[in-house]
Amino acid sequence: MNDRHTRRFGLGTATCLVMGNIIGGGIFLLPASVAPFGTVSLVAFGVLTVGAVALALVFGRLAERHPDTGGPYVYAREAFGDFAGFLSAWSYWTMTWVSNAALAVAAVGYVHVLLPGHPSKGTDLAVALIALWLPALANFAGTRYIGLVQTVSTVLKFIPLLFIAVVGVFFFDPHNLGAFHEGSGSALGGMSAAAAILLYSYVGVESAAMSAGEVRDPERNVGRATVLGTIGSAVVYLLGTVAVFGTVAHDKLVKSQAPFSDAVNAMFGGHWGGTVVALAAVVSIVGALNGWTLMSAQSPYAAAKDGLFPAAFLTKRRGVPTFGVLAAGVLASALTVLNYLTGSGGVFEILVLITTFSATVPYLLAAGAQVYFLLTGRRDKVRPARFARDLTLALTAFGFTFWLVAGAGYAAIYQGVLFLFAGILVYAVMAARRTARQEDDRAAAQLPTPRQPEAVPPPAADDAALPRTT
Repeated sequence: MNDRHTRRFGLGTATCLVMGNIIGGGIFLLPASVAPFGTVSLVAFGVLTVGAVALALVFGRLAERHPDTGGPYVYAREAFGDFAGFLSAWSYWTMTWVSNAALAVAAVGYVHVLLPGHPSKGTDLAVALIALWLPALANFAGTRYIGLVQTVSTVLKFIPLLFIAVVGVFFFDPHNLGAFHEGSGSALGGMSAAAAILLYSYVGVESAAMSAGEVRDPERNVGRATVLGTIGSAVVYLLGTVAVFGTVAHDKLVKSQAPFSDAVNAMFGGHWGGTVVALAAVVSIVGALNGWTLMSAQSPYAAAKDGLFPAAFLTKRRGVPTFGVLAAGVLASALTVLNYLTGSGGVFEILVLITTFSATVPYLLAAGAQVYFLLTGRRDKVRPARFARDLTLALTAFGFTFWLVAGAGYAAIYQGVLFLFAGILVYAVMAARRTARQEDDRAAAQLPTPRQPEAVPPPAADDAALPRTT
């Protein structure tokens, strides 16, 4: 049925989806986070960008051969079977709704800057829940409105970021940079330490592939949107970070709580920079939540079609898997309420660590799937003329993602693996149900056809002429 609220994403909207999901609220604190390592962190950022672009190209290649909603789940299941596909979908799903809770809580801090006063815990909780459910309502309204919100929010948040990046060139002072490597140890060690913080800056490169079923001409546009969105995000990341490094003195940047605000204040004086940057951060987070809310529904929807997730996730209205949106909203809300009511960041921080590990599982499986397709010589799955280049990209993407896992740290890996293995019980239940249905179907197919009663032949013409006797 053609619904006026349903509209497939074009190249521009799909690119905004990728960029909006990659760049959330973290960029506004990123320069201060890596400043203690010196300008070697900019080198680390450049290395990570190469890996992220390689991963983006791999997703584009995979989408060419399988342009269906579900992205990494679809590729993993196609290459390695149901269990690998389930692990990809389970990891991605948990990562999205826990990340949404983290983004909503982060938005509260920026709202405090815009609306100073004496907020209570109840007010903060209300703001966080509003930040979660406004994007959910946009998703319920259909893909038409998702695309509109994503495009507008991406443009609005990029204006101030690009402004600082471009104008910062004219205020750039090399003396503000500090040493190439700060602290003890080698420069290589400093680069690795900075990379551990920067590693997850590019989570979201798979956004167009995840929603391939809602993209027009996905075989062509998913790959283009993924690469364009990743490169666009990288430009904003790198130029913005360089501008802040060059306009804010290093000793002040290390202690900064709002580095982009400090950069604006250093350029033009006054204290209005904090308000401008806080507004941009709120817009950025709302846009990221809008895109990630859609992502939280796409992976379980694709898995549910194959019987690996509960059938309720198949509920779809106006081009959006509405039950998945609702489930993610409820779970993220519950986690947010838990964070505020308990007053303990410990539980919340552990779950956030889980998301950082969970994001890498679908990436590793997708990169591995591309390597598998190439090495098995399935020419219907890849273009033969690209073999060497595609294999290099796939191996680079796998290495990049493996680095992501290593950079997550022992705590994240430990907690993430436990949470990942908890999904095995869900898989066991769903696999048992599917097997039972298949056995019932086979049994029904083997049953003999019920014997029909023999038809009584009509009386012969001569007999019909005889009078009836009793």
